[in-house]
Amino acid sequence: MNSPDLPALIVSHGQPSDPVPAAQELDLLAQSVAKLAGGRAVLAATLAQEGALARALAQLGPKGIVFPMFMSGGWFTRVALGEKLRAAGGQGWHVLEPFGCEAAVHDLAREVVADALAGQDLARAQVLIAAHGSFKSPAPSDVAASLARSLKAGLGLGRCEAAFIDQTPQLADTTGFGAGSICLPFFAAMGGHVTDDIPRALGAARFGGRVLPPLGLHPNVPALIAAALQRAVPVCAQTCKYSMPRM
Repeated sequence: MNSPDLPALIVSHGQPSDPVPAAQELDLLAQSVAKLAGGRAVLAATLAQEGALARALAQLGPKGIVFPMFMSGGWFTRVALGEKLRAAGGQGWHVLEPFGCEAAVHDLAREVVADALAGQDLARAQVLIAAHGSFKSPAPSDVAASLARSLKAGLGLGRCEAAFIDQTPQLADTTGFGAGSICLPFFAAMGGHVTDDIPRALGAARFGGRVLPPLGLHPNVPALIAAALQRAVPVCAQTCKYSMPRM
């Protein structure tokens, strides 16, 4: 599985309402990863672009590894994505653990938060993790909540909580974050949730702090993905400790 000769495909949901910008952003990410991947071919495809998955598989060949640029595991990465790959002709492709389940990504979040709070009394610092969540599965909230607990304990933060767009506790109902607080969007890309939904919800909650860029846009992300491709641990052989067990 970890042969550097196997091509790789980075897959994301994309933006169904406006698929081109998200696809272009993912293409740029794939190009950055390819430069660090030791000669491995790396392409990108969003599910929001009709036919993009099949076109990428046709270009890369019958076997390879898929890196899901998603923030959680669960049914979609363990079942649905594999079905979509087979339907697009990718029977010989293996799905890796998603971006948000990588331990290195959680370590990166800790570094980002620590840097953003430099000079503050961490015992009084307030951090809000803004995530998507889901009313259908506990997996997305499990990842964000686990990250919040890890940050609070690891950095000794006074307050660190996760709140969501699509489930409770909702961002719009999260109060008490003052002027020195920070919000870290636990998202893979700059889509409508980051540009529209989060600011709207934080405005409703009267959030008084600073909003950081989404974690997936950090400059270190291409190197983290390249390292994950080198390890190439398939989702079928590992249960993400931040998400629900395999069915």
